[in-house]
Parts: sequence; C-alpha cells; structure tokens
Amino acid sequence: MRKKDNTDYYIHRHSCFLLQYHIVFVTKFRHPVLVNGVRDAVYERIRYVADQRGFHILEINGEPDHVHILLEADTMTSPAELTNVLKTQTARRARKLYGDTTLKKYYWKPYFWSDSYFISSVSENSLKVIQQYIKNQGIK
Repeated sequence: MRKKDNTDYYIHRHSCFLLQYHIVFVTKFRHPVLVNGVRDAVYERIRYVADQRGFHILEINGEPDHVHILLEADTMTSPAELTNVLKTQTARRARKLYGDTTLKKYYWKPYFWSDSYFISSVSENSLKVIQQYIKNQGIK
C-alpha cells in the first residue's frame, strides 16, 4: 500500500482512501506481562503483520498491561478482522517464546489478550493528538 505523490491518500485504480485506526489491546486479567522481551516480541510481531498485510504503523506504544497502535489500513480488511489477526499473531508469538518462562506465572492456559478491544477511526483533526498520546504511554 503506497500513497500517491503529493497526497495524503492512498489511490488505487478505482478508489481513493485513508483509513486510520487507533487500536488498544489489553492483556488477559490486565496482568503486567508486556515488559522486556515479551513487549519487544509483541511489537515486532505487530510490525511484521503490518508489513505482510500492507498496513502502515504510525505509532505503537503502551504499558505493561496494554498496547496502543495507530495505523493506516486498506479497504479490504475490516477493523474486526484486522484486530483478530493482530491479537492472534501476537499471542501465538508471545506464548511460543515466553510461555514456559515469563508468562507461566500469569497464564496456565493459552491466554494472552483479553477478549475485548478498543478501535476507533482517526480524523485529520485528531491524528496528532492521538499520536502524541500514544508516544507518551508509560511516561510518568
């Protein structure tokens, strides 16, 4: 997915669009597991999935019990599907790498994320505010 020169929009043969979403995932039972290697593995997998699917990550950050993602998506992927893919891929990766160590203390079943999530569309007027909010996550 590439933007056309001199425009903020993605232009395909029969469409012109800009879909930006603010997504928040919360760890199951809000356990503070997004630290050190687990956090890095989750963020790396989010970037990998985005790259594979042609999404553009604008910002990613969070705290030990949740992650915020600001991204641009295509028109072919529904917000629910996007969320499902990101949660599934990151949970599998985290459990594979840390299921027997860091996560074992918190999750004895194959859990990682809460079933719920937050997603909202982002407007041109709110983009910078949300981007700054996500950058400031974890800063006290």
